[in-house]
Amino acid sequence: MSESCVPTGVALKDTGFGYTLSLIGGKYKMIIMYWLAEHKVLRHNELRRSIGTISFKSLSVMLKELEADGLILRKEFPQVPPRVEYSLTERGLSLLPLLNMMCEWGEKNGLPALETVPR
Repeated sequence: MSESCVPTGVALKDTGFGYTLSLIGGKYKMIIMYWLAEHKVLRHNELRRSIGTISFKSLSVMLKELEADGLILRKEFPQVPPRVEYSLTERGLSLLPLLNMMCEWGEKNGLPALETVPR
């Protein structure tokens, strides 16, 4: 880590690194952002099916948090039955390079690469 990212004596939560983690940390937030980046717009049940292992309630909570943090947009259509669509905001899109870097790191350092690391 560079010294400016997490200065000595400063609580992690009070740094840019800590702030970023507070927005995308957790089991599903980055996965939700990944699927929204792939599909541009998804409805609640489409997201749930894409993720596969998330409960209805957990997805609802994660979506509300991401919306409150300004990372996703919730668009409600006044019709019967009600329809709600989710997409990334400009702020959410600005995190995609970070997610892409994580993907690249995983591809370079995934399981096969770990077998060659000296112990």
